[in-house]
Amino acid sequence: MSIPERLAAGEPGWTTDADVVVVGSGIAGLIAALRLRDRVGTVLVVTKDVLSAGSTQWAQGGIAAALGPGDTPAQHEHDTLIAGAGACDPAAVRVLVTEGPEAVRELIALGANFDHSADGELSLTREGGHHRDRIAHAGGDATGAEIQRALVAAIKAAPDIEVVEHALAVDLLLSAYDGTGAVAGITLHVMGEGQRDGVGAVRCRAVVLASGGLGQVFSQTTNPAVSTGDGMALALRAGAVLRDLEFVQFHPTVMYLGPDSRGQQPLISEAVRGEGAVLVDFAGNRFMQGVHELADLAPRDVVAKAITRRMHEEGQPHMWLDARHLGAAFWERRFPTILATCRSHGIDPVTELIPVAPACHYASGGVATDLWGRSSVPGLYATGEVACSGVHGANRLASNSLLEGLVFSRRIAEVLPDELAHQTDAAPDPRTPGVVAADVRGALQATMTERVGVLRSATGLDLAATELAALADKDGEIGTGGWETTNLVTLSCALTDAARHREETRGSHWREDFPERDDAHFAGHFDVTMTGGRIEVAFRSAPASDGAEERR
Repeated sequence: MSIPERLAAGEPGWTTDADVVVVGSGIAGLIAALRLRDRVGTVLVVTKDVLSAGSTQWAQGGIAAALGPGDTPAQHEHDTLIAGAGACDPAAVRVLVTEGPEAVRELIALGANFDHSADGELSLTREGGHHRDRIAHAGGDATGAEIQRALVAAIKAAPDIEVVEHALAVDLLLSAYDGTGAVAGITLHVMGEGQRDGVGAVRCRAVVLASGGLGQVFSQTTNPAVSTGDGMALALRAGAVLRDLEFVQFHPTVMYLGPDSRGQQPLISEAVRGEGAVLVDFAGNRFMQGVHELADLAPRDVVAKAITRRMHEEGQPHMWLDARHLGAAFWERRFPTILATCRSHGIDPVTELIPVAPACHYASGGVATDLWGRSSVPGLYATGEVACSGVHGANRLASNSLLEGLVFSRRIAEVLPDELAHQTDAAPDPRTPGVVAADVRGALQATMTERVGVLRSATGLDLAATELAALADKDGEIGTGGWETTNLVTLSCALTDAARHREETRGSHWREDFPERDDAHFAGHFDVTMTGGRIEVAFRSAPASDGAEERR
C-alpha cells in the first residue's frame, strides 16, 4: 500500500502573497490572526466554509479556567493530569492552566458575553473530571456560538486581515523536499471566489494550522462535515510529526438517532450531568456509581467505557440520560439549545429519557508541537484540535479544548514574528501525486467505527489495516470529494498503525486484548511520520504523569 505523497491537483491558476496564512476560523485560528495582525505585515485567514462555521460554534459546555473563588491553576492542573491518564506533557499543562485565566479575560474583553449570576459574578459550572466549578459558559449552552460571534465581529472590524472563505487547504509548498525544507507557501482550492477560483497558491513565510480535527473518519461524530483532518494530513505529507493519534475521545452522551444515522450527531453536553442528570440502563438503574469516585461526572473515557460495557451486557444500542428532575424552567434557561435539539428529534427531556451512546468527539493527538506551537517543519505552527500540544494526554478533560486553542494561539503570536524567515521560492515538488476515490468514504468510516472505535483489539486493528490498504489503492478524480477522502484515508491508516503499536489500555485508547495500563512499556508517545507514501511509527518514551502530586 502507498498513500499519495501529495494531492493531485491542477497547476495553480492564481497566486497571491501574505506573510502568514492562518488555516481555520475557529477560536484557535481567529485568536492567532487577531494577535498577529499588528506584529506581522499581512495575515490571510483561510476557512473551508464560511467564517462562522467550524467546530467552535458547536461547543456547548464552555471553557475551563481557574476563575472561581477557592479554585487555583494547580487544582485545574491536577484534574487535567488525572484525565490525561499519564500521557500529558506536564509543562504544557502548566502553561495551559496558569495562562488560562488571563486568556479568558481577554476573550471577554474582545466582546464574548458569558453568563453571570444574579450578583454579577461570572457563572461557573462543573463537568466530568473537574473537582471545582470552573466552566464559564454563555447563552446557557451556546458558549461556542457566542465566542465565534465575538471573534468573527473582531475579525470583520480588522480590515487589514484578509479572509478567503470556501477554501480547502491542499498542500504545503516547501523550500526543499528532502526533510530540510521550510514553509514557502500553501496551495488552496477556492470555490466561487471570483478571480480566486479553483486551485491557487499563496506565497508566505509561515503557516498557522488551526483547521480542527478528524471526526469524519468515523460514521458517527459530533464534528461538523468540514472535519476531515485536512490540516493533519497536509502536515504529515510535508514531513511533520503527528503524535498521539490513537487517543481519540468518544463523547459518552451523544444523542442516539438510530442505527442508520451517519455524520454529525447531536451532542448532549457534559454540563447537563454537571447540573445533576444521571445515566441509567433500560431497567432504570444508575450504573456509574461504584465505577468512579465522581460517578456520572467521571472523565469521559471512564463514562464512555461504562456505557459501552452496559450496552454490550444488555444487548442494547444505547443507554439513557435522565434529566427530567431538572424541570422545564431550568431546561429553558440553562440548556435552551439542547432542549430545542432534543425536541426537534421527537424527545422532550423535560418528561422523557434521552437515548445516548458514545460517538467520536475529539482528537487529542495531532501535529506535534512545542510549548510555542512550533511543529517539526520550520515555519509551520499548529494550534487547537489539529495540534498535539501535550495538554490532553490520553483523554481530554472537559472544556479544556477551547482553552487550549486560546492559550497556544496567543503563544504562537508571541514568537512567530521574530521567527519569520525571508520569503523563499518553493522547490520543484518531486513527490508522487494521487487521489483516492471519493466513493470509498462510507466503507472507510464503517471500518474505522467497527474496528478502531471505542473497543479495539489486535484482530480488529489488523483487519482494519488490511481493509484501509485496499481502499487506499482505489484511484479517484481530482476534486474536493477525492481530496477529503484521501486525507481521511491517510489519517485512518496512521491512527490505526499507532493503535496497533500501543498494546495497553490508557485513557480513550481501549484494547480488549490488553486491558491494563502498562507504564513499564508504554509511558510515552507514538510519533507518526510518512516517507515515500508509507506510514512510519516510532515510540518516544516519557515519564508517566498521572497527577498524583499534591495539590497546591
